[in-house]
Amino acid sequence: MIFDTHVIETIQRTPDVKSIRFEKPQEFNYLAGQYIFITVGEEPNVMTKHFTLSSSPTEDFLEITKKLTGHPFANALASLKPGDKVSMIGAEGNLTFQGEYDKVGMLSGGIGITPLRSMIKYSIDKKLNASIILLYSNRHENDIPFRDELESAQTKNPNIKVIETVTRPGLEWKGVSGRIDAEMVKKFVPDYQERTFYTSGPPKMVDAMVSILKELELPEEQIKQEYFPGYS
Repeated sequence: MIFDTHVIETIQRTPDVKSIRFEKPQEFNYLAGQYIFITVGEEPNVMTKHFTLSSSPTEDFLEITKKLTGHPFANALASLKPGDKVSMIGAEGNLTFQGEYDKVGMLSGGIGITPLRSMIKYSIDKKLNASIILLYSNRHENDIPFRDELESAQTKNPNIKVIETVTRPGLEWKGVSGRIDAEMVKKFVPDYQERTFYTSGPPKMVDAMVSILKELELPEEQIKQEYFPGYS
């Protein structure tokens, strides 16, 4: 089903990551973690791509969050301003969470956080009892989308734990450093064998995370993954 909507707000998350919020059409429904297809531009320059919703179904707006790569579609999204109209189709996708698992692990890097942010926000708003541990990797400490929100999530719901790691830490960084690997999972998620893991993002990152989980001998039914194709 096609929905017409318009931009209500834009938020600069980091120097090269931007969130765009749209009015939520009255009949639009989705699950935390799902994606939509968005169409921008006018003939003959109409472009359509799919994006995971970084908003939660509990929020009264729809939000996508995009890394500003300089490609045409990224530029078109970056130029959107309040009042601009877009059309969307959805929602779709099977990487969802509604509280069906008691223990969850999340592995993510960069913009791959979008469906996981939706799930975490949903868990907070619905006061779910599921235990969630997120390992989230970025290059620099000033390049962490949703950093403040993810850190405050732990106070809003004590069942949520967020571990941020950076691969190129600055002198002021006091947190975890390095890429996510099997040893990091074992250290921060000691009960990993009991958890269902979610990972999403660019194909290379997702493949790396899945390889780590298989190295830890997790069965496939405990690994939920989603690729962001056409990472542009």
